[in-house]
Amino acid sequence: MPTLICGSIAFDNIMVFHDRFKNHILPEQIHILNVAFLVPEMRREFGGCAGNIAYNLKLLGGDPLIMATVGDDADPYLVRLDDHGLTRAHVRRIAGSFTAQAFITTDLDDNQITAFHPGAMMYSHLNRVADVEGATLGIVAPDGRDGMLQHAQDLAAAAVPFVFDPGQGLPMFSGDDLMNFMHLANFACFNDYEAKLLCDRTGRSIEELAGEVEALVITLGGAGSRIYAGGRCHEIPCVQADAVVDPTGCGDAYRAGLLYGIAAGWHWEKIGQLAAVMGALKIAHRGGQNHRPSRNQIANLFARAFGEAPW
Repeated sequence: MPTLICGSIAFDNIMVFHDRFKNHILPEQIHILNVAFLVPEMRREFGGCAGNIAYNLKLLGGDPLIMATVGDDADPYLVRLDDHGLTRAHVRRIAGSFTAQAFITTDLDDNQITAFHPGAMMYSHLNRVADVEGATLGIVAPDGRDGMLQHAQDLAAAAVPFVFDPGQGLPMFSGDDLMNFMHLANFACFNDYEAKLLCDRTGRSIEELAGEVEALVITLGGAGSRIYAGGRCHEIPCVQADAVVDPTGCGDAYRAGLLYGIAAGWHWEKIGQLAAVMGALKIAHRGGQNHRPSRNQIANLFARAFGEAPW
């Protein structure tokens, strides 16, 4: 069952400063701030919400179709998609632009300074859902503002059920915008901070918002997640990871589990459990796409956590 993943493709450039920012930023000189940090450690990760979600859904045996925009520098990412059997039929290259990318500098206290360049992501509205054949499920993940609005409208018009997942893009939208997304979507997913912001922006409670969709999912980090569906709240426990290495991309791994379970027609508790398993597998590795569990390994962790295999 092809699943359309509308969202960003991005490079994450991660650097480590072997000192503390506070030793180099003078509070009394903050009005003329001019600092440089030597970062001997640097790595580039493949990321972006669409890329991460599709990668994880492929691990599960799903059929993801990525809809995203990239720049002139995207060749390494496009080769990676080919290597992992991920179609790029709906990945549009925007000439004269860079692929979206984050530049993250971390110090010894785990403080971070991040700069994000959206680049080609701002042209995501040029991609049209009508150009995709056969999609039976979709997700609108963080992307350019106009693209997110366009793709939600297009999916609803095509009667393709979809998950609304604004992530870090949520602050771009007004309360009216957010309620429109909730009316169009079949499912919605937020972390706990985003859920509070959603309530503030819309003036609605979680219970009221849950009534707008078939299922409203709220992730709670190490406290697990909640799925409001069918008039009840399903409490999904966190799955114990082998190690806690890097939370980057855990939310995307979780969403891949949701999409797989929805497409398979599972009940919501089982869907949430698979999503939690995918988050636990990801957090034990650096970056959003460096974990490589087989379906058997995924099933084994599910069975250890919940008493029986998922398939």
